[in-house]
Amino acid sequence: MHLAEMTSPQLAALPRETPIVFPIAAIEQHGGHLPVVTDTSLVGEVARRAEAALADRVVFAPVLWLGNSDHHLDFPGTLSAPPRPYLDLLGGLADNVLRHGFRRILFLNGHGGNDVPGRQAVFELRQRHRDTDGLLLLLATYWSLGGRPFDEDVAGGWVQRDMGHACEWETSMMLRLDPARVGAFAGLAPVDATPPFHPAHRGWVTRERTASGHIGHPAAASVEKGEALFRVFSADVVRLLERVLCWDGRSWSEG
Repeated sequence: MHLAEMTSPQLAALPRETPIVFPIAAIEQHGGHLPVVTDTSLVGEVARRAEAALADRVVFAPVLWLGNSDHHLDFPGTLSAPPRPYLDLLGGLADNVLRHGFRRILFLNGHGGNDVPGRQAVFELRQRHRDTDGLLLLLATYWSLGGRPFDEDVAGGWVQRDMGHACEWETSMMLRLDPARVGAFAGLAPVDATPPFHPAHRGWVTRERTASGHIGHPAAASVEKGEALFRVFSADVVRLLERVLCWDGRSWSEG
């Protein structure tokens, strides 16, 4: 179900155990070959496929295009909500549906910069509503749900085993979704995706890691890989939401 296409009475008639999904993304630079709307477009397609599979059991809100992208601000085209306002934005969205009695909320994340503030937002939400039992407040990044797209048999094989930025994976998904919006990528040199100073966490901005704006191996992208990625990631989201639907309202795990 699409929240934006429903009437207020239709929403009011739903069981309050119906999961509400907020897909969240960003408008930010994606190197020289992908549009700044990439994250929003990709999570939108993952959500579209998941919604089609789940029919009338889950409500999907429109994709929130504004994300926390301060680390990309050295590159033109990036639009960012700083971390604290972004936390408050997510918390406010959840409070809207909690006010009407819904108890199962998933922020479906499609942008790496949203991961840390998104986790903090659901942590703060639970503390704010600590006296309300039966709440399930979740943040999930779609490429981190356990799927292994690199196990899929595709022409040329896989170079990456993790998501980068404007990389083999994102470029492939955009080629599958809207090839007209993908610029020249075949000659792009790879940029090391290893986190700096691993396993310690270093504060960084994107220009310190890449001058070109991409991280990973965009030259290895293909339409076939893009379809495999969408298929694996949307199936992961469906499995997660099936767990949410089956949750018993009490247990720490899925029920």
